[in-house]
Amino acid sequence: MQIAPHDANNQVTPLTGNNLFSDDLALTEGVLRLKAGWHRAALARYGSKLGSKDVWELAELANRHPPELHSYDKTGNRIDVVEFHPSWHTLLGMLRRENLHALPWSNAREGSHLARAAGYYLHAQVEAGSLCPTTMTFASIPVLQKEPALFAALQAKLYACEHDSRDLPLGQKNAMLIGMGMTEKQGGSDVRSNTTVATPIPGGGGRGADYTLTGHKWFFSAPMCDAHMVLARTELGLSCFFVPRWRPDGSKNAIFIRQLKDKLGNRSNSSSEVEFEEAFGIMVGDEGRGIATIIEMANHTRLDCVIGSAGLMRQALVQALHHARHRHAFGAALAEQALMQNVLADLALESEAATLLMLQLASAFDAADDPLQRAWRRIVTPAAKFWVCKRALEFSGECMEIWGGNGYVETGPMARFYREAPVNSIWEGSGNVMCLDVLRAIGREPESFALLLAHLDAIASAHAGLHIMLDGLKGLLATPPEEQERNARRFVQTLTLTVQAALMAQHAPQKIADAFIESRCDAMGGRVYGTLASIAGASLQKEILARVMP
Repeated sequence: MQIAPHDANNQVTPLTGNNLFSDDLALTEGVLRLKAGWHRAALARYGSKLGSKDVWELAELANRHPPELHSYDKTGNRIDVVEFHPSWHTLLGMLRRENLHALPWSNAREGSHLARAAGYYLHAQVEAGSLCPTTMTFASIPVLQKEPALFAALQAKLYACEHDSRDLPLGQKNAMLIGMGMTEKQGGSDVRSNTTVATPIPGGGGRGADYTLTGHKWFFSAPMCDAHMVLARTELGLSCFFVPRWRPDGSKNAIFIRQLKDKLGNRSNSSSEVEFEEAFGIMVGDEGRGIATIIEMANHTRLDCVIGSAGLMRQALVQALHHARHRHAFGAALAEQALMQNVLADLALESEAATLLMLQLASAFDAADDPLQRAWRRIVTPAAKFWVCKRALEFSGECMEIWGGNGYVETGPMARFYREAPVNSIWEGSGNVMCLDVLRAIGREPESFALLLAHLDAIASAHAGLHIMLDGLKGLLATPPEEQERNARRFVQTLTLTVQAALMAQHAPQKIADAFIESRCDAMGGRVYGTLASIAGASLQKEILARVMP
């Protein structure tokens, strides 16, 4: 006996075929405003490709089939190989062709950091795991550039706009990826407690010299990368090392993968535990200055955390709005119902503010010699990493809820977005580390922070709500030093909301900026999405949502 299937009425067709770049007004306007218009055609092309059904299927496959560790080959030889689904390599190939691993270094010109950030933001909306080795390779380049001999040997492979998935010695490869190995089981963020030891090979020592490393890493990101930047202890303290997967003589380096991490999200990407047994490495930077060397990388990786979270928020919002426009309940489309409009509009404000902030930060990396832009890079970047990455967790959950039960199952993208959301808040320094870093940066560079406050003051002169937020920020600054650490999260939250409000005031339509500022300085609102007050009435909420996508 056959049972006739039910018709799939009132189910929303998956969103594909849209252009992730052209549909995003805040992004397209920012690319032109911040002098990256020369890259607009490439971004539009990539935005169209990322919106295709084929690429969404690649993302689903890469996360449905996580990497697998093969410790030994068929004859018992130790190989420590991580096998990926072909979709993973296709995604990495897409990233390389867009030069998202090296654009500002290989094609340095006005707006190049911004152009690269826009492309990264687009890719983050579809598949985030493949961004991890891309980010680490990108962040390593300015550090390696300071080692002329080593960089000369690596430059062509680092800049190559192709993906070479072969597991071979570097001399036999056309392109390379670089990972990172910082944290150990006993310390985590407290890298000063690292115990891995680096010993100079007889006859050498110091910057640029060869060493052997013995110890472990509790998180060794993307172990199939061709090399990793690793912290290890020498006589003068923690130092940084370039540790290749293969030794210069063509033999496998003594890096043994103990296991792959079974992660909540970021499943397409491999993270591992490894041990070094006299592994070969080359010292990068001055001996004993490993943390300072790594900090330069961290500034770039933290920016990518902000970009990635902003991208995730944008796509979760787009998916939620698409669903609400096509799903009917209680006699009307969800998007036409008053309370749902309030929720969606509030989410839209949050997403645009995050996008504007990540664009501003990326642009600040283009302005190396500008003292005000240095404040954005050094002080606001960790603040944004704290706030935007944390907001992505609640944001993605709210968007999932708009989908209802369909959002909670793995047949759609919302569950993957929700699982992906926490990683950027943890990776490259968790929330407390970021907040303390903001306080440390202000203490070390008070002149830069004074320039930032003056900049915000000038914008606040025309916006009463922004003036209130700025006064609150200054009040927190005036607290006794012994209270500042305890209140660090409150301060960083206020700082980030204030700079987001200033950016909205400068670059969003006035009524939309006013709605953001009023809701975020209202102590009774802004905590739960969908609590916009009367200033954002029905007509303005529709205007806000029309700005999200056609």
